[in-house]
Amino acid sequence: MLIGVIDGMGGGIGTQVINCLRKMFSANLEIIALGTNPLATGSMMKARANQGASGENAIIFSVSRVDVIIAPLSVMIPNSMMGEVSLAIAEAVSLSRAKKYFLPILPNDVELIGLENKPLLLFIREIAEKLQLELELV
Repeated sequence: MLIGVIDGMGGGIGTQVINCLRKMFSANLEIIALGTNPLATGSMMKARANQGASGENAIIFSVSRVDVIIAPLSVMIPNSMMGEVSLAIAEAVSLSRAKKYFLPILPNDVELIGLENKPLLLFIREIAEKLQLELELV
């Protein structure tokens, strides 16, 4: 199973996701770090992603090849992450046939109503647990 972790800016969220997946699954998962910029990709690579790629074209190409996408929900909103998410990235992610797990990280002018207020790490663990159940079914 190939998992694409998408992040931008400094890559801190993607790094936390990869660290959690590595603790839970050890080296059993193939993870590709997809950064909107090289800094984000580098940070995720330090967290032990198997591969890394940066930029719009790399993300567009890769999301069509992965089985699972884990990312902040903001990757679905063009111009989010201070403009790092292009319309093409948002479209490619939304059209990808991969199973998508989104973290509730959004631009300041977007709010999800009814979302439980809890620390980011708990959302990340919840994704890892759902992924574990999915892997057991395969």
